[in-house]
Amino acid sequence: MITIAYPTQKPKLKEIGSSTYIFCIVRKKWVVLTPEEWVRQNFLLYLTIVLKYPLPLIAVEKQVLFTTLKKRFDIVVYHNAIPYLIIECKEMNVPLAENTLLQVLHYNATIQAAILIITNGHFCKAYKKNNTTLIELSTLPAFEG
Repeated sequence: MITIAYPTQKPKLKEIGSSTYIFCIVRKKWVVLTPEEWVRQNFLLYLTIVLKYPLPLIAVEKQVLFTTLKKRFDIVVYHNAIPYLIIECKEMNVPLAENTLLQVLHYNATIQAAILIITNGHFCKAYKKNNTTLIELSTLPAFEG
């Protein structure tokens, strides 16, 4: 497993009534803070600040059609206009188990990203596609312009 070393910068939060909102740096809007959204927004900061992926290359919560079901992936990072990373975020108390990997594999059947990442905010697992097999990575790839 890969431990995430988050940057010191934290997502912006604000209260509206009895609800807490977190600012999405990709969608450029305030969204309701949920445990999974906390992981997604912190991981986005990790991608952009630590791994140096430019914001314009990142898509969040876009719809993907899987057979007849419409699903939404958490994060996809593009490189040269091709999906490069697909990231599935889970709440911090959710273990990174096989069912989470299967979920991102289902999304990736349509998206065809080269690298699959699952995270619960504490840790990640990353896999590189090699034809029909997955090779587990020991680190997350940084952006290479």
